[in-house]
Amino acid sequence: MLQALGLGPDEEAIYTAMLARPTTSAQDLARQTGLEKAESVRILLDLAARGLVAVATEAESGAPDSADREAGLQSARYRLTPPSVALAPLLVEQRNALHQAETAFSMLTEQYRTTAAHTAGGVVEVVVGVEQVARRFHQLQRGAQRELLVFLVGENIAVPREDAETSESSALDRGVDFRVVAAKDYLDGHDVVRDVRAAVTAGLELRLVDSLPLKMVVSDRERAMVPLDMADSGGEPSAIVVHRSGLLTALVHLFEKEWAQARPMYTTPTGVREEPAADQQPTEEELDVLALLLAGISDRRAASQLGLSIRTVERRMRRLMDLAGAESRLQLGWHAAHAGWL
Repeated sequence: MLQALGLGPDEEAIYTAMLARPTTSAQDLARQTGLEKAESVRILLDLAARGLVAVATEAESGAPDSADREAGLQSARYRLTPPSVALAPLLVEQRNALHQAETAFSMLTEQYRTTAAHTAGGVVEVVVGVEQVARRFHQLQRGAQRELLVFLVGENIAVPREDAETSESSALDRGVDFRVVAAKDYLDGHDVVRDVRAAVTAGLELRLVDSLPLKMVVSDRERAMVPLDMADSGGEPSAIVVHRSGLLTALVHLFEKEWAQARPMYTTPTGVREEPAADQQPTEEELDVLALLLAGISDRRAASQLGLSIRTVERRMRRLMDLAGAESRLQLGWHAAHAGWL
């Protein structure tokens, strides 16, 4: 947790141990953290140099004078500086560093765009090889700040499904609007269905079509990646990265056209399915229960207002969660909003 502020794992272990016991010794900390006593002393002195802890004075610690400085430091007691005082400067430093990095990023990006605008190769970039294709794919997904548009077709070659999951999860955690159109053949594997279900539960919007003309990922409508049909370099996977241009605009329009015609997919306890049939839709009575509970009313109070038993309320909630393929009420609320139940 504190590594973002520049503390290593051992330093964080010492610091967090002192949160529970703000005044302590190197020996006690070594025992709590499993570090060597000498290492604990070294870390404490480093933290003291940063102002995060202070070496207690003789009057505070009651330790006698000693000519042996090392022995004195090992027997001394150390006091934690209040985090609100000590960590604030580190946070400011990190914010300043981030601001400088963002400024450098903007300058480099603008410089690249200016240069690329005057070269024929600035619109399309050819990427060859498994590692290069995978690297650019992850850069597009991890660099997205607002939106990701994806076509999924057939088997993954350059980017294994388990690797793609990491980038997907990161994007969803950042709140990126993530829309995916999948061809039927992509959902043939059981493992794929399971992984896609997890992504949909996390917030990814999925729709299904019978077929798609190509695989594609579009990041923030500024860059897109499309595989090449040709097999260059001894059959290695290859792709083109398309930057802002009329070609990129056409790819975005293609996605929106397929998205509008595709069929929404919903989660089930074991996978995903197309829009529920009429007998799989929630009843009005079940939606009455759901509306009250999503408003923050307890199960017991909802039962009282609707004239139902608590068991009936719980049974209706279980069926709603089964219909939505949800594992929690938070997931159920998200599904209800996207499915238009309320």
